Amino acid sequence: MIWRTTVSRIPYKIEYSLLKDIVSFCNSRSVRDGICVHSPVVKMGFHEDMFLSNNLLSLYAKCFGVAHARQLFDEMPSRDVASWTIVMSAYGKIRDHEEALELFDSMLVSGEFPNEFTLSTALRSCSASREFNHGTRLQAIVTKSGFDSNPVLSSALIDFYSKCGCTLEAYRVFNCMKNGDIVSWTMMVSSFVEAGSWSLALQLYCRMIRTGVSPNEFTFVKLLSASGFLGLNYGKLLHAHLMILGIELNLVLKTALVDMYCKCQSMEDAVKASKMTPDYDVFLWTAIILGFSQSLQFREAIAAFHEMETSGVVPNNFTYSGILNACSSTLALDLGKQIHSRVNMAGLENDVSVGNSLVDMYMKCSDTIEDAVRAFEEIASPNVISWTSLIAGFSEHGIEQESFKAFGAMQAVGVQPNSFTLSTILGACGTIKSRTQARKLHGYIIKNNAYNNLVVGNALVDAYAGSGMVDDAWRVTRTMKHRDIITYTSLATRINQMGNHEMALNIITHMNNDDLRMDGFSLASFLSAAAGIPTMETGKQLHGYSLKSGLGSWISVSNGLVDLYGKCGSIHDANRAFREIREPDSVSWNGLIFGLASNGHVSSALSAFEDMRLAKVEPDQITFLSVLYACSHGGLVDMGLDYFHSMREKHGIRPQLDHYICLVDLLGRAGRLEEAMNVIATIPFKPDALIYKPLLSACKLHGNIPLGEQMARQGLELDPSDPAFYVLLANLYDNSGQSELGEKMRRMMRERGVRKNPGQSWMETRNMVHLFTAGDTSHPQIGKIHEKIESLITQFRDQGILYQENRALVHHSEKLAVAFGLLSTPEKAPIRIIKNIRICRDCHEFIMNVTMLVDREIIVRDGNRFHSFREGECSCRGYW
Repeated sequence: MIWRTTVSRIPYKIEYSLLKDIVSFCNSRSVRDGICVHSPVVKMGFHEDMFLSNNLLSLYAKCFGVAHARQLFDEMPSRDVASWTIVMSAYGKIRDHEEALELFDSMLVSGEFPNEFTLSTALRSCSASREFNHGTRLQAIVTKSGFDSNPVLSSALIDFYSKCGCTLEAYRVFNCMKNGDIVSWTMMVSSFVEAGSWSLALQLYCRMIRTGVSPNEFTFVKLLSASGFLGLNYGKLLHAHLMILGIELNLVLKTALVDMYCKCQSMEDAVKASKMTPDYDVFLWTAIILGFSQSLQFREAIAAFHEMETSGVVPNNFTYSGILNACSSTLALDLGKQIHSRVNMAGLENDVSVGNSLVDMYMKCSDTIEDAVRAFEEIASPNVISWTSLIAGFSEHGIEQESFKAFGAMQAVGVQPNSFTLSTILGACGTIKSRTQARKLHGYIIKNNAYNNLVVGNALVDAYAGSGMVDDAWRVTRTMKHRDIITYTSLATRINQMGNHEMALNIITHMNNDDLRMDGFSLASFLSAAAGIPTMETGKQLHGYSLKSGLGSWISVSNGLVDLYGKCGSIHDANRAFREIREPDSVSWNGLIFGLASNGHVSSALSAFEDMRLAKVEPDQITFLSVLYACSHGGLVDMGLDYFHSMREKHGIRPQLDHYICLVDLLGRAGRLEEAMNVIATIPFKPDALIYKPLLSACKLHGNIPLGEQMARQGLELDPSDPAFYVLLANLYDNSGQSELGEKMRRMMRERGVRKNPGQSWMETRNMVHLFTAGDTSHPQIGKIHEKIESLITQFRDQGILYQENRALVHHSEKLAVAFGLLSTPEKAPIRIIKNIRICRDCHEFIMNVTMLVDREIIVRDGNRFHSFREGECSCRGYW
């Protein structure tokens, strides 16, 4: 090299000066060739010169890596504070913060005292590695050295405490600064933002302005991220302020501004802000796409993606994740597949964020799981989100056992589940009512100290309650350190689904004891429970609470009120509750249609269905179930058939088992038994025993013994413990005059240990629920009740009302309840009764005759429908 020949020919002083200039120049510009000076420095005896050595040390670190720099450092005959700082900084840059801090400790042991640059370097390593104890010792050295007023070190301390989650300590350091600069102010603002103290961040900004410190673009970037959580008005004020101050709208600041508007779901403002300058990059486009997705404007998100590609900006992994999420939400499988192909072309198929979005998209959009599993297998290193998406997808597709296998495989490869994973797998337990899996997971949660996580606790309560283990659910609830509204809502919902309506309503007391107020979801759950008890009082109280609390505007609460009044037989109030809903959804319409149908208002129910279609609310499976129910109980056979066929042909809805049961019932009631049999024979999936009950019941109605025997035989093959098949067939024999065969069936029941559910009826008077069981004599007023029944039968005869008395049926539970209601309720007040099974024909005739004698409405809700008796007629018109 020329440097070598030149150096050998010049005098000593000039040699040193030239070496000094060369190494200084090369170090400042990271010129690799400058390392050639190292040999002359050693040969000429300048290796002990600290200026030359430190410049060479820095050059090695910059151009050849920390290992070469460390070798030179270890060979240096003497070192000063700059030497230590250079090597510490080199380790910090490669994120080997542990080694950097060990070097700092070694420096102190060597007797060398750190300067502000050394301390700043060490603090940065403490911040990055969250070394709290080491950082607090550094603060003590800073104070002892008199550097506590140094703005660089103060900013480094603020950053350190912020990264360690000690925002209060960071604020103390900030307040001790005498003359904070823009860096320290921005650092403190950032600390508040990172800690979620967004209001404090804005307050500090106001104090900053009053102090006379002018914010820069970095300050606004942090403040705008806080405004995304505080609300649109704060964001707009900051936008106006940065324009007034004349802050240059560079691409980073513009992206933060757009992101703020996106988070506030003000996409019109976001698009306007993006067009304020012509500059766009992948981060700005990604913010816009994610903003549209989060605002549920999925088509706009897809359009923005296309516009981005047209402009020549290449998407990154986060862009693809955002657009795939939009595909998931719109169930756009074809578009998702197109994006997948572009992901492959971009070489991002192994990226974890893209892979996670692909798994989620395929699980939600596809009828099969194969594509999702393939996308999962392509992820280079699946993380906890990948596994959770896979587990959730298996559960959503109804293959919960695969969820449990994936949960085990996840742990086998060393990925530990988080709270969302645990809540997802616990949800699968509740779905399939797996008590064994619920207990296993409970043990895992205890073993891994996840018990105190509220999300996990709530999921465990739901899993136990969903599996029918209410006592275990309550036990978990009581042991939880914290309970919230979700805890009690899920518990109430599950208990209500089990039919324990009173227990579900008692949860309100437990909520009050925990000082928790109902929200719209919990109130809707309690309204559903109130609809299951034999009185409207509780429901009316809940209705009043909804008005006082302002929760009446919640669509879930309004829907709950429609359902409540419909199930309590108060169709006028159900109609009124429905009319008060501003924009009824499918649940609202379903509640109204079923309420009308079950109360015998068949034509009104079908009219409501047509109104629903005119309102452009798409009917779902439940809607058609209610419509078919209405046709079945209204004798509208051909119309019911048309509705059934329109499900698939016009609305793309695949009929489920319940729809086929309704269709069989519809045809069977009309005496079209052969057609009903053909329906059962052509069901495109394997049905369970329930499908044979309506046709067996129709055989009893029409006296078809051979077909009835066939239906009973097929039903019992699938469910030999169901008493309904024995009872219906026995009644068919009795009605056909073959009572010996009927008795044979009942004897067979007893021999097989099959017991018929006893007929029970409930009614409430004076806030007390009275239970009546057929033939039971335990009620304190049973004598007066029997006398009242005999008196009514005598009045039938005296007034020429036709009634064929059957002494075996005279003490059925609904008769006992009606007699008690007449004795214990005010004159002309309606009598409301709930019965657990279908009302028998004798009791139905008895109650119709009663309403010919008394000016009362008697409402009976049996296991099948509502019966509103008035003036000798019933709303069912003989169809039940």
